[in-house]
Amino acid sequence: MRQTIKFLHTFSSCGLVGGLAIYMLVLLKGPQANAAQFADMRAIIVVICDFVIVPSLGISLVTGLLAMMVHRPYQEKRWAWAKALMGFAMFESTLAITQSKAGMAATLSARALEGANVAEDLAAALASEWTALWAITALSVAQIAFGIWRPKLDFSKRPAPSAQSPAG
Repeated sequence: MRQTIKFLHTFSSCGLVGGLAIYMLVLLKGPQANAAQFADMRAIIVVICDFVIVPSLGISLVTGLLAMMVHRPYQEKRWAWAKALMGFAMFESTLAITQSKAGMAATLSARALEGANVAEDLAAALASEWTALWAITALSVAQIAFGIWRPKLDFSKRPAPSAQSPAG
């Protein structure tokens, strides 16, 4: 059971990071010469979000929490709790970018294809997309680093050295 959960957690984390990388590559290198190409590119990004990024993140979050449940020592490790908190932050921010930014941009680009003037709305929707993508990627890398190195995160005070009087 533990090995299965660990495998699913690792595999879904790979899917998440890979999905983010593909999202960025499509955004960076996708054809955007005209409204039709831009609309197609945004539709591809929505598919990547819906079928790779969000499911991978959901599986990773659930299996991470299950790992804490089935392997009791994780419940006492601060790195595991920090990882869980980062997981919730990632889930919220990923949903925000995939559901609002990617979806809104796809909708607006489809409207532009029909002839509507959506330049201002589209610029506002895409203004912080790269920042959000890099933030989610940084959280993903931090999650992976915590899983590999498992820092102690010990915040307790060190005992004061005992004062020994010089023997005289």
